[in-house]
Amino acid sequence: MVESNYDILGIVEGSTEKEIRDGFRRLALQFHSDKGGDNEQFIKIKQAYEDLKIGKKYPDTDVEKLRNSRVFTGDSEEDIRRKNRILGQELSKEMKTAQEWAAALNRSNSTASRLFGSKTLGEIELERKANGALSIKGNFMAGDLTYDGPIIMQGNITSPSWTEEFRTNIHLTKGDFKFVDPIENKYRIENGARIQIDNGNAVVGNIFGRKYKVQDPSGRVGVYQTLEHRTQISAPRGKIIAENVVNTVYLEADTIIALNLEDDVHLKGREILLYGSKVTYDVIIELKKNGILRFFESFSVQGISNDVKIRLEDGKEIRLFDIKTKKIKDLADEFVPNKNNYNKDDTMVGKGFTVTYQMLENLDKKPSKSRWKLGF
Repeated sequence: MVESNYDILGIVEGSTEKEIRDGFRRLALQFHSDKGGDNEQFIKIKQAYEDLKIGKKYPDTDVEKLRNSRVFTGDSEEDIRRKNRILGQELSKEMKTAQEWAAALNRSNSTASRLFGSKTLGEIELERKANGALSIKGNFMAGDLTYDGPIIMQGNITSPSWTEEFRTNIHLTKGDFKFVDPIENKYRIENGARIQIDNGNAVVGNIFGRKYKVQDPSGRVGVYQTLEHRTQISAPRGKIIAENVVNTVYLEADTIIALNLEDDVHLKGREILLYGSKVTYDVIIELKKNGILRFFESFSVQGISNDVKIRLEDGKEIRLFDIKTKKIKDLADEFVPNKNNYNKDDTMVGKGFTVTYQMLENLDKKPSKSRWKLGF
């Protein structure tokens, strides 16, 4: 049962102004810090007295306190974390309600729209369309949402950095997840958010994770601990189409199409197509059996690090350096069906190029005698 301001002052509901004042004075003498009392209890009593003077029966909840404050300015780090935790908790509750609302509309095959959150927490509009798609307008900042159908998103997706408990998790059991014009609108998925698509594709914009250092918890001077919030998108039976993938990200799909990969990016797919000119040293490309890795941009291979790792299903790991200057014709003759597309002296340097799983699997094998006779 919620304690009322009357309960806090130890008086009955409906007490007169004098009785309220007398109740406050009696407890103030008991709990004031000058009298050796509990200062936190005194603050609580004083607030109850101030509330009752304006006719307010119950004290503010944590959420009301948050809404009446400017959360991110003038507070200690501890206060910011505490208030942000309240924010994450309330947003998670809102998204749980949103999930139940959307599921009910799906079951009845109905259309409707509704706002969730608030101006303080952040408003987000959900609309269930006649075709079964769920439209989301606004920034998705915390909590879980599972939906049995496609989602059309207009806004950014992030996740709380202060706690794992309220991490953003969006799960589609069927259908595609799509941003509306993601490149033009510069939409982002960031800070450890997770999107799982069981049977569909993801069409998104820029994807960012987060990695940062904090002071060692034991207080050792000059020692830091690295924390990460790895943003993850999974569409194992479909495609992920993205722009820049940066700073602590994991993508898994049958096909991944991306521009640039920078700073601790891990991709896993059967077909990986890269259109940009930058892939940094700490990128891992995990290629599925019978897959291909293709670079489209001219000179893109010159722009990627020698230390990029390509990992095969059998655990074999190949540095890009090991294949950059190989004579592609040597491998293509024996292991690629459309070998006529390759010139005898082609290397990977300076060209858009496709590398197959089979070529990589046999990279260290000696050429057959028949190939040596051909002069390759």
